Amino acid sequence: FLSLQDDLMRIFGSERMDGMLQKLGLKEDEAIIHPWINKALEKAQKKVEARNFDIRKNLLKYDDVSNDQRKVVFEQRIELMDGEGLSETITEMREGVIEEIVAKNIPENAYAEQWNVAGLKAEIAEFLNLDLPVEDWVKEEGIAEDDIRERVSQAADAAAKERAERFGPDVMSYVERSVVLQTLDHLWREHIVNLDHLRSVVGFRGYAQRDPLQEYKGEAFELFQAMLGNLRQAVTAQLMRVELVRQAADAPPPEAPDMFGSHIDGSTGEDDFDG
Repeated sequence: FLSLQDDLMRIFGSERMDGMLQKLGLKEDEAIIHPWINKALEKAQKKVEARNFDIRKNLLKYDDVSNDQRKVVFEQRIELMDGEGLSETITEMREGVIEEIVAKNIPENAYAEQWNVAGLKAEIAEFLNLDLPVEDWVKEEGIAEDDIRERVSQAADAAAKERAERFGPDVMSYVERSVVLQTLDHLWREHIVNLDHLRSVVGFRGYAQRDPLQEYKGEAFELFQAMLGNLRQAVTAQLMRVELVRQAADAPPPEAPDMFGSHIDGSTGEDDFDG
């Protein structure tokens, strides 16, 4: 039996049905059996099933977007854990940051007098931990954007090489892998939250005659690109500042830490390791 107060009847039931039943003088809780009513209920149930199917199908399309991004991130993560090509990846990240810094503060085809020298110097210090005489370079005759980029790159490469030599290859590789993986996991968890928020609000775009799914795809891609940019900046800034803290010769050795593990759930971004 189905009550007239059921959601199915409230949403799809006809007001005429309620009026007709009242005219028939049927009492409360009295069962109603009629072919016309059964047919109306069948149509209503089909409408609900069709609507639920459309909702599930649409949700899968949204999930496809996040799954594609998840696949990219986790494939990259596996490669980083293997350690192959890690130094090259770190160098590419640093070069990407330098490219962004220079492009941001030196407009294309602009004269040296139009450059944001203060901003350039500040961001070089922030992300590369370098104090470079940018204000002197700008005064040189015929100085160009490519010259600035090359000098910053050479200075950053030299600083990174000096640090790697001090640390040694094994320690440096461990530090690089730890910094990249921890930063990637942190930013990915934030990205998952951002995607969930975007999904919860993008449906309102339909009121403006825009396709919510296409809007979601476009903005999700922009968020993903922003996450990768933040990854480059964060990893570069940390590795250009990291220093070893050496233990005093007479200090007792530290106790061995408890073993721990980590497993990032791809759907939630949470650490669900149980061990």
